[in-house]
Amino acid sequence: MYRFVRFLQWGPASWGLRCLGSSQSPPSREAWRWGLGLGLALGVKLAAADGEQETVAEEKPVSPSFSRAIESSRDLLQRVKDEVGAPGILVGVSVDGKEVWSEGLGYADVENRVPCKSETIMRIASISKCLTMVAAAKLWEEGKLDLDAPVQKYVPEFPEKEFEGEKVTITTRLLASHLSGIRHYEKDIAKIKEEKEKVNKALKQAKDVTKSNREKELKEKEAKGTGKNDLAKVKSEQEGEAKGHNSKSGRRKKEFDHEEYYLKEKFETVIDSLKIFKNDPLFFKPGSQFLYSTHGFTLLSAVVERASGHKFADYMLKLFRDLDMLTTVLDDNESMIYNRARCYVYNKKGRLVNAPYVDNSYKWAGGGFLSSVGDLLKFGNALLYSYQVGQFKNTDKKLLPGYLKQETMMMMWTPVPNTEASWDKDGKYAMAWAVVEKKQECGFCRHQRNYASHTGGAVGASSVLLVLPEDLDSEVINRGLVAPPRGVVVTVICNMQSVSLNSTALKIAVAFDKDKLE
Repeated sequence: MYRFVRFLQWGPASWGLRCLGSSQSPPSREAWRWGLGLGLALGVKLAAADGEQETVAEEKPVSPSFSRAIESSRDLLQRVKDEVGAPGILVGVSVDGKEVWSEGLGYADVENRVPCKSETIMRIASISKCLTMVAAAKLWEEGKLDLDAPVQKYVPEFPEKEFEGEKVTITTRLLASHLSGIRHYEKDIAKIKEEKEKVNKALKQAKDVTKSNREKELKEKEAKGTGKNDLAKVKSEQEGEAKGHNSKSGRRKKEFDHEEYYLKEKFETVIDSLKIFKNDPLFFKPGSQFLYSTHGFTLLSAVVERASGHKFADYMLKLFRDLDMLTTVLDDNESMIYNRARCYVYNKKGRLVNAPYVDNSYKWAGGGFLSSVGDLLKFGNALLYSYQVGQFKNTDKKLLPGYLKQETMMMMWTPVPNTEASWDKDGKYAMAWAVVEKKQECGFCRHQRNYASHTGGAVGASSVLLVLPEDLDSEVINRGLVAPPRGVVVTVICNMQSVSLNSTALKIAVAFDKDKLE
């Protein structure tokens, strides 16, 4: 209001009076009336225009039907951001194929005070594995790639392997499910076995506690005079289990101690990257155990390159164009990438610092892409559509085919035996995705929803992409009342490493699914 009054005092009103008045004599009463009217009209019009400009600068309106889910999810993300000290967080949510919410919280660049926004681009880390798997699956559909052939058929540079004196075979299918025996960043097999034994022991204890009635046992032992000691022991075990389930960030911090995370060498081709691990012994017989391995996906990218007849980077960029993912690119330090966020870590003194310089060219396929939440939502919906379209009657609306066939998606999202999902113990690993299957043992008790997800952890970045398909009613889809994709896709990215985001993404997905149903 103050600006408007000042505008009338010195702006159009004054100008109108000066125009109608004379420099030699004061203006007449009629001139004053016309000048004031002209000035007021101009002032109101310009003030209205100024108000319109301020309105445009505000955030785009959100769907009123999801306002409750957005409010609760924003509060959840803000709490996560505050708890872990992340400079910035990006979130994107789509419901039934339509983006209903995307937002940035905090800063993409702390030093220059550049705020996060939905267009901000960050490292997506191991979500890159999902992108690479789609490329391999497309080649498989086209008959250019045999998932069960030895990798040497496509990459003879990778030496044939033995385990305990026996020749073994590594296939693309085993690479995609981390069953190949190829190491991750840890080179010491003894440490890997020790860590796996600890995890298995903790899981066994957790299952024993769940299945048995410990309170009854303690009361019986207490009557014999031994209950207090056993009670203390069980409490200690339960506390240990709780710490184990909530110490993902601690384990990730140890993982980030490995030197290979901080390689600065630029590799010109994926074949060159193989030299990092190709001559190392296998940790186990392929197919017998699960060991998450980013290096395994580097070998998979070499298979994709040879099977496609194109450089891996070129083939992936073509795939991104086909999926309309125009902001998804290689994490190349030299390239000018607009809206790219900076990456951060905390030093030993607990102070926020810029993440160390790294070159991710040695692991494009397993953790070397940048993207935005908008692009990841498109990717998730393309896969969800492919997964569901075969279930719909394709008569009246003539639905377009999915990017991948439904049978291919079923293969990718079917849990594989002998695997595990570190970010959700209820799930198993499939092919470049972790999958939790639908399950409910008792009425009005915990209902485990079917969903697929993948998390990511890179130097200065954490991420998750989660797809929660709708439980389709056969009568509804057969009558053509709805069209795919049906379900919720959530992605969260932040420019801080060692942040566990899967449970947060699942809570957000469930909140939007609930709002949709209501």
